Amino acid sequence: MAGLLGARTLAHRAILRGLRAPRVPHSLSAADLPVAPGHAREVSVPGPRGRALFAWLVMPPSGGTPVPVVLALHGWGGNAAMMWPVVPPLHAAGWAVLLLDARCHGRSGDDSFTSMPRFAEDIAAGLAWLRRQPGIDAGRVALLGHSVGAAAALLHASRRADVQAVVSLSAFAHPTEVMRRFLSEKHVPYRVFGWYVLRHVQRVIGTPFDAIAPLRTIAHVRCPVLLVHGLLDTTVPFDDAIRLHAASTRAQLLPVAGDHDLRETFRPHAKTLVDFLTQALNDRTAGPATSTATAPGLPATENPVTRAAPASPKPP
Repeated sequence: MAGLLGARTLAHRAILRGLRAPRVPHSLSAADLPVAPGHAREVSVPGPRGRALFAWLVMPPSGGTPVPVVLALHGWGGNAAMMWPVVPPLHAAGWAVLLLDARCHGRSGDDSFTSMPRFAEDIAAGLAWLRRQPGIDAGRVALLGHSVGAAAALLHASRRADVQAVVSLSAFAHPTEVMRRFLSEKHVPYRVFGWYVLRHVQRVIGTPFDAIAPLRTIAHVRCPVLLVHGLLDTTVPFDDAIRLHAASTRAQLLPVAGDHDLRETFRPHAKTLVDFLTQALNDRTAGPATSTATAPGLPATENPVTRAAPASPKPP
């Protein structure tokens, strides 16, 4: 019995170590942010389990009027600086942006492990902090996430009706599929050991994958959702976006000519992003949106510049 318990302990530690997100340093500092002095500041957000979450709050000129806000969250192994490309168009359109580091990422506090549900907990902490800030309109709030951050945004929005829109960049459909692709890349045979890894991870995070899968949660999101996905994505296939789109009556799909990393590819679609968010706030009292093949504002002939720089999302 002692030997079995010891083996399980070793397996637990090995699995957590193998799945741990790399902590990538920020490529930007507050002084590097290309906004007017006084419009961006570093903040510390009280996070779950007493951990401090690092963030940048970027405020637009407002003239004293409360402004809408987007909370942006990176993907697995990312950080707040990687989400900077979404800020300039939102800033110019009068939106505040909170660029948040999830636990165990960037400059945020460490924890025993992180996961997609814990990303969602960090989103909730960020929103609670934002609503206490002067100059923020607590009734006009949107989420934007990339990969695991997008899945976490959908998870949060499926549980709470406290955001008016969600923008999902490169979200996957189901964590089991992500895990199995990851294990295959690491040459871990599923029938020998992979099945145990999946079962163990679900036990550790405290929830079955089926309960948190974006394919399930998106159907319970009551606000408009914009699904942005690269047609050339080899990390999360474009088919995942098609399936997510089909699972929701509130989602619009914006295909772009890029891979999993959409930081540069998404730039030509900045107006589409702003128009979607503006319309979502204006239509808060409207009925369900009509599901369309592409988001409004994207000409059928548009051919965005591709920037293929995939980064594998690690398991939830």
